[in-house]
Parts: sequence; structure tokens; C-alpha cells
Amino acid sequence: MIRFGIVGFGLHAVKRLMPGFEKSKNCVVSALSRRDIRQARESAAKHNIPLAFDSVAELCASPEVDAVLVTTPNSLHLPDVLTAVNAGKPVLCEKPMAMNADECRLMVEAARKKNVLLGVAHVFRFEESTRQLRRWIEDGRIGRPIFARSEFSFFAGPSHPRKWLNDASLAGSGPIFDIGVHCIDSLRFILQDAVTHVSAVGESDDRSGSVESSATLTLKFSRGTIATVLVSFRAQYRTPIEFIGGSGVIRADNALTVDHPIELQILSDGAVVESRTVSNHLAYAEQVDAFADAIEGRSPFPAPGEEGWKNQEVLDAALRSIRHRRTETVAEVPS
Repeated sequence: MIRFGIVGFGLHAVKRLMPGFEKSKNCVVSALSRRDIRQARESAAKHNIPLAFDSVAELCASPEVDAVLVTTPNSLHLPDVLTAVNAGKPVLCEKPMAMNADECRLMVEAARKKNVLLGVAHVFRFEESTRQLRRWIEDGRIGRPIFARSEFSFFAGPSHPRKWLNDASLAGSGPIFDIGVHCIDSLRFILQDAVTHVSAVGESDDRSGSVESSATLTLKFSRGTIATVLVSFRAQYRTPIEFIGGSGVIRADNALTVDHPIELQILSDGAVVESRTVSNHLAYAEQVDAFADAIEGRSPFPAPGEEGWKNQEVLDAALRSIRHRRTETVAEVPS
């Protein structure tokens, strides 16, 4: 049984991570950290977690912690990951991996130097919906994918608990970083292809401050697929995805959600020729179990740090595109 310590135990840990750990087969949460020790102890007591810390270093040094899950705001990912790596602990970092690609490079290099497992919590790689879409594309069910589309939006009003989402110094960006990275990683995973160029347009409003509140990204993949990504903190919740090929269409409404079953469809000449209903309710459990398997040497983790770095290069290119109003080339990540 792999014992995880969660760094930055907040809304995401309560809403998504703890239910996932409850369903996991080979993982348990043995410790958590929050900046306020009183709040840390309250959270630990509420969720039956044995250890509470207000120090990341102390959590990472604990002999009762086998692996560290970093869930702090984006600006803290680099120091928190490096603290875990330097303590010799395998570390799973929430997405986006960092504030920029240089920080990702530092994390990957540090983990390699210490021979420590580094993963990124791209949870949609563990969803049955994305795996089925990947199989259909791989099997050539619609021919070569010409176009692809992924959207992710939710309404983040003034009362949203993650206040730091609109703070560029903590978040780095708005929905491009927070949920756009999900779309980018899902498209890369399903198509099994690399993004080479990005063109992006962003829109800010009174609440979003120095970050965007909505954005559109156009991605060019190495094998010729052109994809659009739409993200927003101001629209209703939705996560549709679609692939258009020479001989058909694959699509699903709210394809990336973990909250209810999803119908995946293959269409030909406008008619549904196959449909399949799947559930992603085990995605968070499968993510931590896969990380535990990698720690114990049974199988490689499907989202290593290098994959988070590749996604960050796309995110960085999107921000450059908005800033310079031109298409940007995505830097390659060295193997």
C-alpha cells in the first residue's frame, strides 16, 4: 500500500482526490499539509488522515509518506516538487505542471538527477472516454483526422473558492492554463501526435484582471490535424470533443466529465453508426493506482514529467501568440 502525502489540501483534494483515494486499490492518504496548522489539523481529522503539517519539507521528510501529491497553486509547483524530489520521494504534480516550460525543465532534470519518479496529474488520460476515443482513432474508424475540437468551460463567479485563479502571479494564466491544458493533453493523447504550432486569441473582463477569462486556441499537429480549443471561466459547464476524418466523425458531449456516464458516437454521412456509453468515475482512483504501480516497478506511469513539459510548451506558445498576435512555434522537449 503506497502512502501519499497531499501538499496543499484544498477544494480539489476534497472534491476529487479523496473520493479517488477511497476507490483506489493500492493507495492511502497518510498526511496532508496546509499553510495554517489549525486548518491542516481540522482537515486531517475530518478525512481521517493521520498526519497534518504546515510545512511541505516536514511532510516530505516523514517516514510515513511514500509519495507526494502536489496540489498547491501553480506558482508553488516548482518549489514543492523540488522539495519532494530532494527528499527522495516520488512526486505527482497537479496540472498545469508549472508557470512556464523552464520550470518544467528544472523539475524533470532534478528528478532524473535524483532518480526519483515524477508524474503529472493529467487525469483525463485515465478516463475510459479518452481511452475509447484513442482506440477508435488508432483503429482508423474515421480515416485520417482532419479536424479536431475540444472545449472546456465552467462559470467561475465572484464566490468561486479558488480566488487565485485570477491572480497571474499565482496562476500564470486563466482558463488556458487551468482547463486548456486538459484539452491540449487529451487531444495529444487521443491523436498520439505532437503540437507544432499555436495561434491564440484571449479575452479579459473586469473580474479576470491580468489573465484571460476566455480564449480560443488553434493547434497544428505534426501529422496535419488542425484542432480548436475553446476555454472559458464565464460559460456554462461543458466538455465536448469531436474528431472529423475523411470517412466519418467521432464525437461526444461532455466527454471529459467524471460526474456522469458519457455517450460516445461514430457518425458516417450524418448518421450514427456506432455508440458506446462509458463512465469515468474511476479516473482519479486509476491515476493514483497507476502511480503506485510505477513506484513499485510494475508499469511505467502514463503521464511522466516530460509529458507535462510538452503541454507547458504549448501553453507558453499560446500566451506568446496572444501577446504578439501571431502564430507561434512550439518548442520540442528533449528526450
